[in-house]
Amino acid sequence: MEEESMEEEGGGCEPMMDDQNHNNWGAGGYARHLLGPAAGPLGDRLLRGGPGGLGPGPAAPQLPEANGVMRSCDPAAAAGKGGAGAIAAAININASTSKFLMNVITIEDYKSTYWPKLDSAIDQLLTQSPGDYIPISYEQIYSCVYKCVCQQHSEQMYSDLIKKITNHLERVSKELQASPPDLYIERFNIALGQYMGALQSIVPLFIYMNKFYIETKLNRDLKDDLIKLFTDHVAEKHIYNLMPLLLEAQSTPFQITPSTMANIVKGLYTLRPEWVQMAPALFSKFIPNILPPAVESELQEYAAQDQKLQRELMQNGFTRGDQSRKRAGEELTYSKYESCALYFISSGYSSYQ
Repeated sequence: MEEESMEEEGGGCEPMMDDQNHNNWGAGGYARHLLGPAAGPLGDRLLRGGPGGLGPGPAAPQLPEANGVMRSCDPAAAAGKGGAGAIAAAININASTSKFLMNVITIEDYKSTYWPKLDSAIDQLLTQSPGDYIPISYEQIYSCVYKCVCQQHSEQMYSDLIKKITNHLERVSKELQASPPDLYIERFNIALGQYMGALQSIVPLFIYMNKFYIETKLNRDLKDDLIKLFTDHVAEKHIYNLMPLLLEAQSTPFQITPSTMANIVKGLYTLRPEWVQMAPALFSKFIPNILPPAVESELQEYAAQDQKLQRELMQNGFTRGDQSRKRAGEELTYSKYESCALYFISSGYSSYQ
């Protein structure tokens, strides 16, 4: 029932569009759109006519019938010739115009009816956990956005959306600041993943505003704008606290799960690629082609680094498995080549010169 009432309140959206921004369709333009080139005088008469809406005016234009014979749009002439259909058509046009005028969404309507529905849906999407069911009607929210764009509320809606998400991200940033060091990395990972997941629903819901306002008038993209909000209000404020913790976790194998480390490093690279310069070796483990290609003269150094990693893993309870089937004298040889191979894999190198 709610969706049906909204459809009646905001209906008649499409006839208003005379350009790609859906602007500047007045009531007279609406009548001319319905009747074609000959509708100018008639549409004006319908809108500003006498008490009956069909007051005296200049001679009505002649419209061609299907057989090519000209007939009059003058209601009196049509009635005299038995043209009841012409009068009915004029009345229908007048009724359609009145309905259009009554269904205009004012700024008060937008603030009291339409934006609260969008505000509530955005709240749920921003705070949902992965796998949660969100009890909102995506069709209804998309319809709200569509009608508001048609009624020229795009600028206000975009401003409200940016303000809404900015306030949310500032709260997220404060919560992260209060996190203890041992939970800091994991909570940052949750905040990043939750926000990026929310964008997968928010951006499609506002696709109509994006296409006909943000891309056309602002020459930007909604998804890029929303990612920049997270960069400015969360990541940039925490990067200098987060990076030392990530480097420390990297030096202690499995202090945090590999998936968490990968998600954060890839996420930071997506937000701002120049952050690679803060820890190239860390980013190179998850992002290809960060470091220059390996060279043959440094193979011994790579092997030494890998052997150090293996010793650290063994000290933390990890074993190399059953070595009993190796023949005598092969330990050093296998260790050398395994070390090189493992280093290339862990460092993200694809070739060496």
